[in-house]
Amino acid sequence: MGAGHDHGHTHGAPTTGTAANAYKGRLRIALTITIIVMFAQIIGGIMADSLALIADSAHMATDALGLGMALLAIHFANRPPTANRTFGYARAEILAALANCLLLLGVGGYVLYEAVERFITPAQTEGGLAVFFGVFGLVANMISLSLLMRGQKDSLNVRGAFLEVLADTLGSLTVIIAASVIMLTGWQAADPIASLVIGVMIVPRTVKLLKETLNVLLESAPKDVDMGEVRAHMLDLPGVEDVHDLHAWTITSGMPVLSAHVVVSSDALDAIGHEKMLHELQGCLGDHFDLEHCTFQLEPSGHAEHEAKLCH
Repeated sequence: MGAGHDHGHTHGAPTTGTAANAYKGRLRIALTITIIVMFAQIIGGIMADSLALIADSAHMATDALGLGMALLAIHFANRPPTANRTFGYARAEILAALANCLLLLGVGGYVLYEAVERFITPAQTEGGLAVFFGVFGLVANMISLSLLMRGQKDSLNVRGAFLEVLADTLGSLTVIIAASVIMLTGWQAADPIASLVIGVMIVPRTVKLLKETLNVLLESAPKDVDMGEVRAHMLDLPGVEDVHDLHAWTITSGMPVLSAHVVVSSDALDAIGHEKMLHELQGCLGDHFDLEHCTFQLEPSGHAEHEAKLCH
């Protein structure tokens, strides 16, 4: 391979691991808890005629579907790469996170609509029953939160599940407060107000997750990577004269990648060799920016002009 086209990799392409994979067992437990709470709150909402409980159970249903999709995404992400899918199915995790966002936005809108309808047509909510089922949901959701707390920092997919459960936890707390107000004062408007609060809690967090997910799909630079600093660090290496065609993006959570054409002086290449220069570049980015999967094309001075002439 000619001097102008050397490629370097710190590791082979990631094939089986994603950040979410380590939390597969916890996601399964959280899914089981979510399904149990969902059915309990449906029963409780009907018995107590509580829109807040029914709204929370509807959100739990999307949680169950979201957690199921998260687990399915991990399964596909662990399938090995093929000749046509060189990164395997790692991007399935991001697609699952996107689907979760759309579901959450839909549920949030539905809850807000039903809350307004309840103001127009009031109902008689049984406060004591609503408190009981609200406490049951709160305890169960807190268990799920504890299971997903750590993983939400590493994976967009797990973070989506965590935010859903967090909204449910806050929703259960809101149900308890509203039902307590009804039980103590008889003020029935507390139930649709609680439903409005649950709907409002769903939307902002979902919009934030949706933005992060779209950034991955649009192949934006990883959020913790300043591309100007990356370029500056590479240019600081002895012998590096220029960096062009510099790209960084994220395949899935925990899998950032980078590629670049690096112009190196002929004297530097002759002095330290191509392999040493590649190790210097890889060490620079791996140490400072946590970019482990990098591909470099080393080019001698003047090579870019040569490529430009060939393109024309």
